[in-house]
Amino acid sequence: MEHEDTTCGVDGLISLLGIRFTEATPERCEAVMPITDAVLQPFGFVHGGATLALLETVASRAAELRADLETERPFGTRVDVRHRKSGRAGSVRGVAELERVEGVKQIWRVNAYDDEGDVMSTGTFETKIVTLAYLAERGRR
Repeated sequence: MEHEDTTCGVDGLISLLGIRFTEATPERCEAVMPITDAVLQPFGFVHGGATLALLETVASRAAELRADLETERPFGTRVDVRHRKSGRAGSVRGVAELERVEGVKQIWRVNAYDDEGDVMSTGTFETKIVTLAYLAERGRR
C-alpha cells in the first residue's frame, strides 16, 4: 500500500533519492529507490550512503507510525549496517521490520535487496521516541 507522508511535509532527501513507499505499518515498512546517477558513487555503483539513507528512511517511517505524533517524535540513534553487494542498475528495495522494543527504544532489522531479491546490505537501526515536552525544554521543538 502507498503511504502518505505523516510528517510536516518536508521530505527533501526522500524526494531527492526518488524513494517511494510500497508498504508502511507500525511493524514493517518497505520502499523502493531507483538506481539513478544521483545515487551512484564515482565508479558507477550504488553509493553506500544512499543505501543507508533508504534503510534509515524505512525504519524511521515505521517508527513514526508507532509514535503519537501529537506528543512525540522518533529519532534515529544508531545504525549498524554491513554492505554485502552493490548494484549499477534497476532499483534497491529497503525493508525495516520491528525486532523488539525496549522502553522508548525500538530496534529494527533492516535489509536492502536488488531486483533479483539478493541482499545488498543488512543490519540494525535503532530509534528513540522523544516527547515534544522534552524537546521544548531544550529549545529543539
